[in-house]
Amino acid sequence: MAAVATLETAAPTGALWGLVHDFVMGQQEGPADQVAADVKSGSYTVLQVVEALGSSLENPEPRTRARGIQLLSQVLLQCHSLLLEKEVVHLILFYENRLKDHHLVIPSVLQGLRALSLCVALPPGLAVSVLKAIFQEVHVQSLPQVDRHTVYSIITNFMQTREEELKGLGADFTFGFIQVMDGEKDPRNLLVAFRIVHDLISRDYSLGPFVEELFEVTSCYFPIDFTPPPNDPYGIQREDLILSLRAVLASTPRFAEFLLPLLIEKVDSEILSAKLDSLQTLNACCAGYGQKELKDFLPSLWSSIRREVFQTASERVEAEGLAALHSLTACLSRSVLRADAEDLLDSFLSNILQDCRHHLCEPDMKLVWPSAKLLQAAAGASARACDHITSNVLPLLLEQFHKHSQSNQRRTILEMILGFLKLQQKWSYEDKDQRPLSGFKDQLCSLVFMALTDPSTQLQLVGIHTLTVLGAQPDLLSSGDLELAVGHLYRLSFLEEDSQSCRVAALEASGILATLYPAAFSSHLVPRLAEELRTGESDLTKGDGPTKCSRHLRCMQALSAVSTHPSIVKETLPLLLQHLWQVNKGNMVAQSSEVIAVCQSLQQVAEKCQQDPESCWYFHQTAIPCLLALAVQASMPGRPLRAEAAGCTAYGLCLLPPSKWQQLDEFLQLAVDKVEAGLGSGPYRSQAFTLLLWVTKALVLRYHPLSSCLTARLMGLLSDPELGPAAADGFSLLMSDCTDVLTRAGHAEVRIMFRQRFFTDNVPALVQGFHAAPQDVKPNYLKGLSHVLNRLPKPVLLPELPTLLSLLLEALSCPDCIVQLSTLSCLQPLLLEAPQVMSLHIDTLVTKFLNLSSSPSMAVRIAALQCMHALTRLPTPVLLPYKPQVIRALAKPLDDKKRLVRKEAVSARGEWFLLGSPGS
Repeated sequence: MAAVATLETAAPTGALWGLVHDFVMGQQEGPADQVAADVKSGSYTVLQVVEALGSSLENPEPRTRARGIQLLSQVLLQCHSLLLEKEVVHLILFYENRLKDHHLVIPSVLQGLRALSLCVALPPGLAVSVLKAIFQEVHVQSLPQVDRHTVYSIITNFMQTREEELKGLGADFTFGFIQVMDGEKDPRNLLVAFRIVHDLISRDYSLGPFVEELFEVTSCYFPIDFTPPPNDPYGIQREDLILSLRAVLASTPRFAEFLLPLLIEKVDSEILSAKLDSLQTLNACCAGYGQKELKDFLPSLWSSIRREVFQTASERVEAEGLAALHSLTACLSRSVLRADAEDLLDSFLSNILQDCRHHLCEPDMKLVWPSAKLLQAAAGASARACDHITSNVLPLLLEQFHKHSQSNQRRTILEMILGFLKLQQKWSYEDKDQRPLSGFKDQLCSLVFMALTDPSTQLQLVGIHTLTVLGAQPDLLSSGDLELAVGHLYRLSFLEEDSQSCRVAALEASGILATLYPAAFSSHLVPRLAEELRTGESDLTKGDGPTKCSRHLRCMQALSAVSTHPSIVKETLPLLLQHLWQVNKGNMVAQSSEVIAVCQSLQQVAEKCQQDPESCWYFHQTAIPCLLALAVQASMPGRPLRAEAAGCTAYGLCLLPPSKWQQLDEFLQLAVDKVEAGLGSGPYRSQAFTLLLWVTKALVLRYHPLSSCLTARLMGLLSDPELGPAAADGFSLLMSDCTDVLTRAGHAEVRIMFRQRFFTDNVPALVQGFHAAPQDVKPNYLKGLSHVLNRLPKPVLLPELPTLLSLLLEALSCPDCIVQLSTLSCLQPLLLEAPQVMSLHIDTLVTKFLNLSSSPSMAVRIAALQCMHALTRLPTPVLLPYKPQVIRALAKPLDDKKRLVRKEAVSARGEWFLLGSPGS
């Protein structure tokens, strides 16, 4: 008290005395916040509060003193930013002195020190003074959890703002914290304590002679064994503690001599979680360790990892063991060696090879895969490790491939070889003669070609993948190898259906290798495919289609698969377009399947061309005009319009660059004229309508001026007896996103607000048309309107809801299930987002939803019940009059024959039962 009494202060007011008395003697909590608020407003100063507390702070009763200090501390926690340096000094001296007081006082003292540790006006030296006092006077682990947490908070605050001062304490600060933390058990406190230890190490505080003590005080929790209690309000998970502790243990190589024996012990235990945690921690440690830290423990570490991979029944432990081996090898690879130093990497890899390679030669091949996984985990860590292991293992595997005659054994060996080849792709070599695979090139190629001709499909598959990886190695395949490879891929691309997987893999490999070796594929594959295509055209013209069609389609798939390089695209694209012209002449068998197949191939070429600007431009220049011309020709009188042609037309319209917009306008006028002619009486009305729909969509997406004209034409068809229902469904297409064409990924021009603009421009006309339409046509208008509204962003729809809701409700009476379902889908979110507007129509909504819950369509029944559920979000007073009626009506769908309907009925009826009950 003497420390603060030296400050001059005005006498406390009567009101302050009253508040202090109510808090200290009256045991009321509210006055503390009031005093703090008054200090913030300037009514009192902190020292006036101290003066008012004078008798309480000097009271002989510990509980009274504690209560007085508690009030002061709570005020400081809210007002510490207002304190002046002079005030902070005397308050800290006061609080430090009170650390010697009765144990009942200590929690409130610590709260005050926590508040002062946040002060910006804290003078130099006082942080050290406070911590010394806490280390000397307080036995932290005898305090309750919340008070221990307060001590950790004080330390954390000072470490964030007074780092250099604390470092001036040297190792004494580390030792003091060790005493504070020793024996901590609460997970909330441990998370903070682990963070403090990590900061001690990572921010280079002095550990002095206390490295082992600091390790012991943290490692005693390893491995973490914590299960959060049910309904834990703090949300601390076991994984949080594991990661925090792991960060500490792996933060310094100075822990290595203590930690590595602990990890080995836990890996060798029988507890699965301990094994996993130890291997993961070893993995983390290797990022900061060097050869010095690992040297004495390498044999034991390797022995433990090897045993876990060879014998474990857990895939997770095996994976973590392999990851740890990878990290150990990478750590040894990083170390810079002195001329006279032992190369631990070579000796470590030699031990791995010694323990694993003999398993590769065992006749029963029992431990082949575990051995291969260990070798590959080490080989993948560095170029040095990869060279060392690959040069020792490859000759052995090549020999074993020839020793084994069964296809499944050969497949296993080739898969292992493939694994090592993939690892070689990670490293680059300036000198091709240094590449480890150079010496095995001929043997590898011979082995792969043997696999590609083997009767086993599985071995062929591995052979295809191996060929792809070999081809990715620079300068490894000679021109002769490439010619053979292309020949095999050509053959495999035309396999029968029972080898579908090989055919798909061969096409994929062709695409990858064609990118790397375009000349080889242009010379040896494209001419053969072109001849195959011409032969197929001749066969189809003669009527031999059914026997030749499959091979013919595969030819087109192969052409599109290899179109991965500009030079190849310039050969394959004309072939496909020329074939499309031939098909369009109409003198071939199975024309529909041919058109679809060639369009699919062109689409695949277009997707591949997007990866290269030169190919993309060539595709635009070559394919788009051709597709547009074909679409126009297909729309001529006497020629059937195909949906594929319409799709190609719309695709081309949206992709045309600005340089072709004049051509676009000319074509559009021609297309509109042809559509109008086709929509007249005749056999091709539906095809003309399809073309109209797709062209309209393309123009709507890009805000083209002609879109309004075409939309109006489409709207006029709603009254057409033949095309009316299709026109109504067409509004769904106009408002929806496509996944294959007319997408931004395909460089189509898609305006982000096209739905909103379409709504503004066309919904009034739809509503007007509905009112003017004959009764038998009204459902078409309702269906079109529901499609538009269902895909409209809700923020746009909500302001228009009052004027449109009556139409939506009328749409529920439409006999068309699609209209009902679309309308219900539109109404459900509106019940949640516009409850006030929807409440005005509650009687109609309840009646129609309940009627539709008995619809013949299961989808409609489900949607209606979901809407009944959503109705419970409307204001309760509006709903209560309908509660008995709804509960009775919803009993019927509880017995529905479809489980999904019953599920929705239970959910909806349950919410209506709870309606108006307390707490609902």
